[in-house]
Amino acid sequence: MVNPIRLIKASIDTGRDLLRPPTAGDNPDTADAPRAPVLVPIRSLGANHRSRIADHLLSLDDNDRYLRFGYLAHDAQIQKYVDGLDFERDDIFGIYNRKLELLAVAHLAYAKAHGYEKCAEFGVSVVPAARGRGYGARLFERAAMHSSNEGVRMMFIHALSENAPMLKIVRNAGAHVERDGSESEAYLMLPDASLDSRMTEMLEERYAQTDYNLKVQAKQFWSVLGELQEIRRNAIEAQKRSAS
Repeated sequence: MVNPIRLIKASIDTGRDLLRPPTAGDNPDTADAPRAPVLVPIRSLGANHRSRIADHLLSLDDNDRYLRFGYLAHDAQIQKYVDGLDFERDDIFGIYNRKLELLAVAHLAYAKAHGYEKCAEFGVSVVPAARGRGYGARLFERAAMHSSNEGVRMMFIHALSENAPMLKIVRNAGAHVERDGSESEAYLMLPDASLDSRMTEMLEERYAQTDYNLKVQAKQFWSVLGELQEIRRNAIEAQKRSAS
């Protein structure tokens, strides 16, 4: 179970980091990416995050789209997929950076077919700049815990056999993997929900919401500050022109 003290400390550390002003030497792709703390702020995403999910998926290159969807999805196909996301039925999880860009997104789709109501399929994507931080594995852990708490008995993963990172994640989680040529199927039986799993998910979700709210406030603060600085620079330049 998550230690509440660690959650509080993680929130304080996040807030302190967000107050750090951006520097000219920051790499825009990696400087704002979370540094993979012990507690990764994984937030549940609703319909109001749809446009950012689309931006995340559309930013993937051809190879990443191929691995994520099992085919080379074009922009229109990705947009159709995002437009069709059912936030009432399925669960979507994401990891944001300081710019409120989604670094990683997981889709937990619940089976609709009769007799398979206690099954769910997992899919995940991570932007290149944020790979190697364990985000895919953390999203899988969160999805598995949430599934257990929702009464799901089995998680199903369909992946291309060449998608080694995804298959490594599910194997490490204890899933049974069956390979059939270019495609692989993985099945993970889930434990029953417990008080610990329910409390852990609740605390992690609250931590992620706090982290997200801090990032929203920080982005607004730096945006307003940047506008004020621009106004000041323009005023100084205008004074110099009038004095010359």
